[in-house]
Amino acid sequence: MKATIKWDGDLRFVGTSGTGFDVMIDGEQKAGPRPMELMLLGLGGCTSYDVISILKKSRQDVVDCVAEISSERADTVPAVFTSIHIHFVVTGRNLKETQVSRAVQLSAEQYCSASLMLERGGVVITHDFEICEADA
Repeated sequence: MKATIKWDGDLRFVGTSGTGFDVMIDGEQKAGPRPMELMLLGLGGCTSYDVISILKKSRQDVVDCVAEISSERADTVPAVFTSIHIHFVVTGRNLKETQVSRAVQLSAEQYCSASLMLERGGVVITHDFEICEADA
C-alpha cells in the first residue's frame, strides 16, 4: 500500500492514495479534515464496511448504517487517542439483534485492521449499537 502527501501551502496538504484518490488535509481546519480526524474516519469506514458485509452475508435486510465516533486524546504532546467509542445506528427490516451484535463483535475482534492496530497501540476502543426499524 502506498500514499503520497504533497504540501499545498500554509498547513495544508493533498494526500493521494495508492489507488489515485485525493484528499485535502488541513492542520487549520479551513479546507479539509485534520490528520487525527482522518484517522477516526478511516476507523469508522473500516469497521462500518465489516459490519455491513457481515450483516449482508447473514441475509439481514439492512438499509442504513451510521457509525458515530467519539474519542478522547491525551492532554500532553503527543496528543494520542486514549479512548474511542463507536456507536452504530443500524436501520433495516426485521433485523435480528443477535446478528447485529455478532457483526459488531466480529469487526472489533477479528476483521477491522484499523481498530485492531489502534488497540495494540494502547487505545481503548468500545462499541455499542442500536437498531432502527425501516419504513415498509
